[in-house]
Amino acid sequence: MADMWHTILLSVLAGVLGANAVPHFIKGMVGEQFPNVWGNDSLRNAVAGTLGLALAALIGYWADLPAHALAGIGGAVAGALLMAVFHGLGGAYRLNSALGLANPPRAAATR
Repeated sequence: MADMWHTILLSVLAGVLGANAVPHFIKGMVGEQFPNVWGNDSLRNAVAGTLGLALAALIGYWADLPAHALAGIGGAVAGALLMAVFHGLGGAYRLNSALGLANPPRAAATR
């Protein structure tokens, strides 16, 4: 049972880190700014996103998904959903503001 919790916790962490890395990676790749605690420019976002994806993959490997596949996948999805909600609600912009860091211009919401 303890092994399953190991898989779940590491999978949640991998999901959070992987989902967080995606917007940083994409914005960096297309040359746009995005809130980042290490600086908002595209190069820093590209590097942060790449390292975040690599770290998520490594943690996913350590999670030993074959041992508890369904629990691990569920944990990864829960972690990714948590980060998707964070970014969807403008969490990166709020975090930069809370840390006293500058925010790049935010795209206007379309309806």
